[in-house]
Amino acid sequence: MMGFEDRVSCLRGPEGYFSVQRPVYISRAPGRLDLMGGNVDYTGGLVFQATIREATWAAAQRRNDGSIVFWNPQMREQGWSDRVEFELQDLSDEAAVRRIVNRSPEIRWTAYVLGVFYLLRSRYPERVTTGASIYLESDVPLNKGVSSSAAVEVAVMKSASAAYGIDLAGIELAQACQWVENVIAESACGIMDQAASVLGDKEYCLPLLCQPCTPMPLVQLPEGVQVWAIDSGVKHAVTGIEYEAARAAAFVGYRMICEWEGLPLTLDGSGRIPQFRDPRWNGYVSKIVPSVFRSKYEHRLPETLAGSDILTLGKTHPDPFTSVRPGVNYRVRACTRYAVEENQRIALFVELARGVRDGGAGEAFRMLGELMFQSHWSYTGQAERWPYWEQEAPKRHFDALLQSMRKHDLASLMCSRAVP
Repeated sequence: MMGFEDRVSCLRGPEGYFSVQRPVYISRAPGRLDLMGGNVDYTGGLVFQATIREATWAAAQRRNDGSIVFWNPQMREQGWSDRVEFELQDLSDEAAVRRIVNRSPEIRWTAYVLGVFYLLRSRYPERVTTGASIYLESDVPLNKGVSSSAAVEVAVMKSASAAYGIDLAGIELAQACQWVENVIAESACGIMDQAASVLGDKEYCLPLLCQPCTPMPLVQLPEGVQVWAIDSGVKHAVTGIEYEAARAAAFVGYRMICEWEGLPLTLDGSGRIPQFRDPRWNGYVSKIVPSVFRSKYEHRLPETLAGSDILTLGKTHPDPFTSVRPGVNYRVRACTRYAVEENQRIALFVELARGVRDGGAGEAFRMLGELMFQSHWSYTGQAERWPYWEQEAPKRHFDALLQSMRKHDLASLMCSRAVP
């Protein structure tokens, strides 16, 4: 079977997609599997991620003109335009790029790739003086919570920066891709997806402290242990109202706690991703110690708050990437508690995983599995009254799978929280 490099080679020629006069730069970026912590990266929590075998491939070649051409044959399967062309000179500012990619649903997918070129051009104008041709292929499942968008961003960023002679790698590369998703694609993701795709490795898991992006030594899975992902049947998207509401609720709770402690919140725009900060926790609600949260704050936080009531207060919402919507009820207590307690669960999970690798007892495997179940049910508690959990068939299907798995020996089986 022909591989990606062979297909790219076939596209080169006098009348081909790629010219024979310039080099073509090829890159690969895997999807990622969220073992623990997928919903605390934006609150500064610790996350534990693995890469998957499915990946996105990108090939990039500089052009002699100012055109930026994207070709992704698989987009046709989604009913979208598979070949789209833009002009480098039209990428004048962030708002202009957003208008371009939102002109029609058929080209909306290009936000994740056109944003790469706007970022590179704005930060490296002396390098990005001509357009480029990009060819894409991916077998990362769409809308399944395995970071299909991050894989696209990382693959294109790697190949395009190489084509322009820009040295971009590691954390800097991941943060650049997060910026594209936050600002151009207008998706309120944290750094976790992009960092896992950039820094992860086969048969290893990546512990990552998202304050803002501090990778820890990789953890190798013990011999005989495999990680499986279960498709819950519910589509996942960080642009959805459910994800946004959970995130916004945690920040509403964080703002209330800062007010009780007399801590001013100021917007820090010095970094690539703007963030509100306070003098004690530096803007990361996950830094609050669980015992302090339980004893001082939990009972004071409201279980729910209507978005209209929050807006009536006229307070600053300390998250630049979500909005408080008047028609949504926010589960403030549960979402804030999750941000605090999930961080501790993952810290324990990482230490247990390292211990098991170094010869720990079988009981540690059961403890790891139990922590994953706790994480799932804790997050479900945030969302159980939101619209996607009204889709009873997917929810019953997934819950039945979890109950069935409890009957197995978790010393030989670990499962990922494949929640929407």
